[in-house]
Amino acid sequence: MNAYYDPEMNEIVFPREFSSRPSSIPTPTMLPITARWAPVIGHEMTHGFDDEGRKFDATGNLRDWWTPEDEKNFNARAECVEKQFESYKVQGDIHENGKLVLGESIADLGGLNLAYRALHKTLEGKKPPLVNGQTPDERFFLAYAQIWASNDRPEFERLMVNTNPHPLARFRAIAAPSNMTEFTQAFNCKEGDAMARPPAIRCRIW
Repeated sequence: MNAYYDPEMNEIVFPREFSSRPSSIPTPTMLPITARWAPVIGHEMTHGFDDEGRKFDATGNLRDWWTPEDEKNFNARAECVEKQFESYKVQGDIHENGKLVLGESIADLGGLNLAYRALHKTLEGKKPPLVNGQTPDERFFLAYAQIWASNDRPEFERLMVNTNPHPLARFRAIAAPSNMTEFTQAFNCKEGDAMARPPAIRCRIW
């Protein structure tokens, strides 16, 4: 079960099973919806503008619509994401393959940024009360991390790292948020904290 972007049809598709995923956020607000659905929607939308989506125009024709400067800038920024994932240790001396998971990792980053902007557009400057002592931003990032809750066998991890363009779920939970200043502000991260990537090496594509 997986959502996908179809460049030839210029459409994104979400299987019905996505709406039936259980939510562990104990609040009847729109926040879990924004934090769980919006990053997935944004992820698939981002594929329409990445190194694969560039090959198809708005009507699904095979036509590269990037300029040479677009390509140069994208590749320079994408290298940051590639290096980030290559730094993630899977087990032993095995690390994530930055090139293999690059497209999906970029889409995660773009999707989470879009979702965060959607949340604050929905709030329209309002400051909702704390829920269980948590701000909307804290709940947003926690709900996003819960999307990737999983427990993988070592054999499956090795298979994924060698064959699958999707990173392991435990890295997807932390990679995109650690590149967002909004995340570090939400949790008051300080230099040296595990997910507080220094501003100089935070990745941003768009």
